[in-house]
Amino acid sequence: MPKVNVVKMVDESKVNRFHLLIVFWGLFILLADGYDLMVFGAVIPSLMEEWSMSSSTAGLIGSLTLVGGLLGNLIFGVISDLMGRKKSIIICLTGFSVFTVLCGFAVGPVDFAVYRFTAGIALGGVMPIVVSLTSEYAPKSVRSMLVGVASTGFAIGGITVALIGSTVITNFGWQWMFFLGGLPLLTLPFIIKMLPDSLGHYMKRNDRQRIVAVLQKISPSYQPSEEDVFVAEEAKSGVPIADLFKEKRARSTMAFWISTFMLLLMVYGLGTWLPQLMVASGYALNLSLTFLLALNFGAMFGQIGGGLLADKSGSKKVLIIMFITGAIALALFGLPFNAIVLYLLAAVAGSCTTGGQAVNNAYASKYYPAYMRSTGIGWALGMGRFGAIAGPAVGGLLLDSSLPLYVSFLVFSIAGVIAAIAITFVQDDVTILQPVAKNKFAQ
Repeated sequence: MPKVNVVKMVDESKVNRFHLLIVFWGLFILLADGYDLMVFGAVIPSLMEEWSMSSSTAGLIGSLTLVGGLLGNLIFGVISDLMGRKKSIIICLTGFSVFTVLCGFAVGPVDFAVYRFTAGIALGGVMPIVVSLTSEYAPKSVRSMLVGVASTGFAIGGITVALIGSTVITNFGWQWMFFLGGLPLLTLPFIIKMLPDSLGHYMKRNDRQRIVAVLQKISPSYQPSEEDVFVAEEAKSGVPIADLFKEKRARSTMAFWISTFMLLLMVYGLGTWLPQLMVASGYALNLSLTFLLALNFGAMFGQIGGGLLADKSGSKKVLIIMFITGAIALALFGLPFNAIVLYLLAAVAGSCTTGGQAVNNAYASKYYPAYMRSTGIGWALGMGRFGAIAGPAVGGLLLDSSLPLYVSFLVFSIAGVIAAIAITFVQDDVTILQPVAKNKFAQ
């Protein structure tokens, strides 16, 4: 009987319309994710004025959102490996869109914080699932790059906040920034119809019809036979959390956790407080939001360019360079340069932090086997969420302390150096693929 190795077919496929469809939906979903996460940073000045909040209180609300994100990473990473990527994505997209809209109806810090926390659970869940699904369908030769392209959605979401924030808040009120966050709900029928689940999920369900349909889209030259036997990585039952530390993966798992912690501390600390830090430095609100714009434009270049370099030169080497470069840019950012230089430094910082995190996610997606991939990425992001939680809180404390601006940015730059050190401990030479097992489907 002819054997069809589905993993090999995906690895050796050429990028076509089907791959681009996966990347498009991944980009769109992460755009919504990035918008809903970054919108809080744009409305902080308005909320602090309207509700007479201190910087520490605003930082606490930002951190509560990320506590929800932590839970979402840990819960939905595992759920996605057990019940499928598609259902989990739909649940997450619906959840964070609905509760983001509810934030616009909040009348005070308490109910606002509850809505942000609940939205955060779904926001945290979607990233590892999208990265896993994109990675599982991407050809091996361009996997990091395609994951990077999909991940630019997060930066585009942040750019959207920066572009429309000043106009919307000034003319319509901060509430409309959250109402606009509900627009992705309109795309749910299209996602349900067009987005496939992972091949691994279809194989676990013995869904021959969908497997054949997907393989024909991946490789149009494939001619299915009733006698085909599909083989892939061994499908293991149960929750794969413990497997993160088996077969010599423990050191690498810890390295991913530490690097992600430091990266998300920088990403969310800067994403939340950069506009307010620049306001405190004397810039008007509309100009301070352009620094957020530069940060996210840089992130887009880092996500795509870093992915391309990682595919060609190796993820570890590229990540070390990106993390060190980002640390240098942040250390310089607090010095009294003119605005143009500061915009360039913000772009470099975004390229190496948010962009570096996309490459880091792609590295983890290649490191872990398919049956535990979403769990591996989800738990790395889950542990990293402690850094994301710390970032806004640290930024708020630094702002309240009235320390010189360069001290605040120096604190964030140290995190980049630690991330670079951590990623050196990933063991690229560990054999991570599981034995091949047969999956036969009767007609």
